[in-house]
Amino acid sequence: MLPLMAEVRRTVYYRITDLGRDVLADCLDGESDSHVSNSRHGAPGGKRRGKLSPEEQDVERKVLARLAGGEPVKVSTLRTATAATLPVLAGLVRKKWIVRETAAVERDARRTERFAVLIPEARLPALTQKQQAILAELAACGGELPLAELRARDLPSSTLQTLVRRGLVRIDERAAKFRLGGLVPDAAPFRLNEPQTEALASIATALGGFHPFLLHGVTGSGKTAVYLAAMQRALDQGLSSILLVPEIGLTPQTAGLLDQAFGQKVALLHSALTPEERSEQWRRIRSGDAPIVVGTRSAIFAPAPNLGLVIVDEEHDQSYKQEETPRYNARDVAVMRAKIEGAVAVLGSATPSLESWQNSASGKYVRIEMRDRVMNRPLPEVELIDMRKEFQETGQDQLFSRALVEQTRQALDRGEQALILLNRRGYSFAVICRACGEKLECQNCAISLTHHKPPAEDAGQAKEGQRLECHYCGYRRTVPARCPKCDSEHLYYLGAGSEQGEERLGEIFPGARIGRMDRDTVRGRYDLERLLARLHSGEINLLVGTQMIAKGHDIHGITLVGVVGCDHSLSMPDFRAAERVFQLMTQVSGRAGRGDLPGRVVVQTYYPDHYAILAASTHDYLSFVDRELKYRRWMHYPPFGVLANVLVQSQKLEEAAGWSAELGKWFQKAALEGVRVLGPCTAPIARIKGTYRFHLILKAGSRKALNAALRGMLAHADGAQIPRRNLIVDVDALRLM
Repeated sequence: MLPLMAEVRRTVYYRITDLGRDVLADCLDGESDSHVSNSRHGAPGGKRRGKLSPEEQDVERKVLARLAGGEPVKVSTLRTATAATLPVLAGLVRKKWIVRETAAVERDARRTERFAVLIPEARLPALTQKQQAILAELAACGGELPLAELRARDLPSSTLQTLVRRGLVRIDERAAKFRLGGLVPDAAPFRLNEPQTEALASIATALGGFHPFLLHGVTGSGKTAVYLAAMQRALDQGLSSILLVPEIGLTPQTAGLLDQAFGQKVALLHSALTPEERSEQWRRIRSGDAPIVVGTRSAIFAPAPNLGLVIVDEEHDQSYKQEETPRYNARDVAVMRAKIEGAVAVLGSATPSLESWQNSASGKYVRIEMRDRVMNRPLPEVELIDMRKEFQETGQDQLFSRALVEQTRQALDRGEQALILLNRRGYSFAVICRACGEKLECQNCAISLTHHKPPAEDAGQAKEGQRLECHYCGYRRTVPARCPKCDSEHLYYLGAGSEQGEERLGEIFPGARIGRMDRDTVRGRYDLERLLARLHSGEINLLVGTQMIAKGHDIHGITLVGVVGCDHSLSMPDFRAAERVFQLMTQVSGRAGRGDLPGRVVVQTYYPDHYAILAASTHDYLSFVDRELKYRRWMHYPPFGVLANVLVQSQKLEEAAGWSAELGKWFQKAALEGVRVLGPCTAPIARIKGTYRFHLILKAGSRKALNAALRGMLAHADGAQIPRRNLIVDVDALRLM
């Protein structure tokens, strides 16, 4: 097996070239800088050198002199000796006076931890007060302590080294323990009910061969308990298991359950691990020490030996699709890997994707139904609030309706918890000029800048200096004092995000213990775990956040869920818009009433008659599927066909437009049978990170026809000298923006 990233040490060296020796010799001979940079020595960089300050030219000479011996010198050594900056070194490389080389060697990536260990049989000489303090700490802690803990207790390292030299303490180096983390489960595992037992029996009897299952269970039906029991059955047969969760946000709760059930047999894989931790987990999995693997989409490639079970929780989630090369859907890879290795694949969800549902309807997957919640708890009652009528009756455009405010107040007064979904980050999603209508957009992307502000500031008129941020490229700027187009001072916020929701709730419920969960509050590795722990303990009784709060969380104290602005996605130019709204509404509604008390959901919407909203309000997945599948069949969209999104992009608008037009003409002339082509046209987001974007959407009745069309298109693109790096082909695309 090739070494992992953490097991390779890469070192950068610089070496002088023959041209660099000539330049150095000229400098030593006293030739002028202008002569040094003439065409004979510095044609590639002569103009640049003329712009350098005397100090920078002196640094260049020092670098060449340090490398004159001919041996390669490490970049750190070179910079220390010459005070050269990386741009200076890069300039010398461009001039071809020096070359940059990289060496890679394997290294031991095992994580270790150093312990101070008390030597009990040693005779005690006269000791200082600090030495006595260290020995007392070690004696009180069983004779040993990690060095990190000693440092945290303000015990000096120099004193410890003195004790080591005197033979009173020794330093041991041991393998560092990996903290699986996770939330402690509220209660011990309960006995499986009849639907869970039947689901487990179907999965367990299939172990040992390839059998794909779709586990369709309503929210709160106990699918996770079935997963754990199935993994235990696989473990009893000497088989490994992989459990995929869509986001790191679900790993604390899942990790806690797995730690309780399987202890040190569990390995964790996700992007927040350090390279050393990932290497350690990878080795544990490969050796068989950790036959239970849990992680996000990349965990599907874990080297689990004797794989017997692959589980994809919340299989409908878009997070399983990787949007960068290699573009894969971990759900589909899971089924294929299970087929290759002769394992059982279980796709679980309360709102399965229509592709998986159709596969179960056609017999490709075996469908397992779990129609009721555990302990016969009722599904939450859903109330739809027509925000059009709300405005007509109140005459005010309020973020929260009267019904949502009143029911939230009642829940908090009863000592219960409430959750508010507001699926937009930031404070406001646009800043607009009231005089001319100009929106403040990102300089790199064709998208409005999102406004972020400290919660203590006034929410009215936009103030100079507040932060605007692009959530696509990360560009940031402050709110200008005046409109850059018409010089008006009337800049105002438009729309509301989770930051504003938190502020408004604080004003309405001053006594509430409010928390917020979005990408701005959950940045570090353990931020989410700490936030969820506060929610589970009751320290937070009112949580507002984006769709992060909608997925898989099991908090028994939540009895009320409010849904604000969930339906804006229905206006998106995407054939999956209705499916996503239904899934998000159903999933977040499922967070209510998971304990002993019944739950209630208040949904604010401007489309109360839309079939996706109505179906979600009655928890009627089947009626939604029947209607949505009819539309998909009429329009030849998946699952009744296959789809690819061809994205043409360039930093020059003329190039992107010309290349996409060229491909469009080829498709017209080719007239491929069984393939429909939409476009070319400007992508819904026409520019991202300074790159202009056009796209074509291909629909076909079979993968064979689609693949033939794509291969022909790529061959024509090569002939038309369209760079391959400027073409992105996304088969089974989930995002068409």
